[in-house]
Amino acid sequence: MSGRLVLAVDGGNSKTDLALLREDGEVLALVRGGVSSPHHIGLDGTIAVLEELHADARARAGLAGDGRAAVGNLLLAGLDLPVEEEQLHAAVDGRWADRLSVGNDTFAVLRAGTERGWGVAVVCGAGINCVGVAPDGRQVRFPALGRITGDWGGGYDLGLEAMWAAARSEDGRGPKTPLERLVPEHFDLDTPLELAWAIHTGRIEQRRAVELSPLVVAMAEHDPVADGIVVRLADEVVALVRATAARLGVTGMDVVLGGGVMRGATDRLLGLIEDGLRDLELTLVRTSAPPIVGAALLALDELDVTDDARTRARRELEAAF
Repeated sequence: MSGRLVLAVDGGNSKTDLALLREDGEVLALVRGGVSSPHHIGLDGTIAVLEELHADARARAGLAGDGRAAVGNLLLAGLDLPVEEEQLHAAVDGRWADRLSVGNDTFAVLRAGTERGWGVAVVCGAGINCVGVAPDGRQVRFPALGRITGDWGGGYDLGLEAMWAAARSEDGRGPKTPLERLVPEHFDLDTPLELAWAIHTGRIEQRRAVELSPLVVAMAEHDPVADGIVVRLADEVVALVRATAARLGVTGMDVVLGGGVMRGATDRLLGLIEDGLRDLELTLVRTSAPPIVGAALLALDELDVTDDARTRARRELEAAF
């Protein structure tokens, strides 16, 4: 098989995609596995997930032996601090590619959503994070360690807020909301108290709260309580973008919105974000491209391939989804 190989990985808090491509943009294999964030499964667990996916991809691509790609790009949730990137890079350097880059998954969303190579990306999936890149390469990052670093707004947070509102609707501490019925119904239960007890006793894992985020976003147009949660989410996205733009000191940027919550965003949610950024010279872009596209394009960029190769890689990876 002719042409240098490229390895691309997008790893999130719920799934991991790994792709092998040729430098002409042809996708040889695309495989999916479970969570790979070292925050959840530790560094050794992350490496084990990637090792299994890499072996699977090489087998599907018909590649014999343990050969390495020319370039690899691993972009994972949970690599929020420089030391975390350095630890993973040291552990896997030279393992699957001759030249390997490691970074946060926000960079994959940014590259998937804009051809400029710079701008702001907000990822709202299970969690929320943001990255900004200036034309001269300067970066703005956030620790993204949850409430201890000021974060709120991923699908998990939306789900917990829905449970909170449902419980208070049931016992009278808060306003009545259809979430009182819809939240426990999602788990085949009758009342918020039954759901709370199921979580408390371990029959239902609390992290499944993330499953409620589409319900909250959809209900916002019909329920003031759900709408209040969505308004708070929009405010958080706006705060991230405004802080990033101010710290970069750059105008005229693309702002790429990615992640599962943003892919399902309603006109209401997008309108609130647009209103909050209206005074800034920014272009809002909601990308439907999966982040693995951005990871692959960043790897191909390192090989200085043709625009046709990038276009082909984008087309074939998007078609695979």
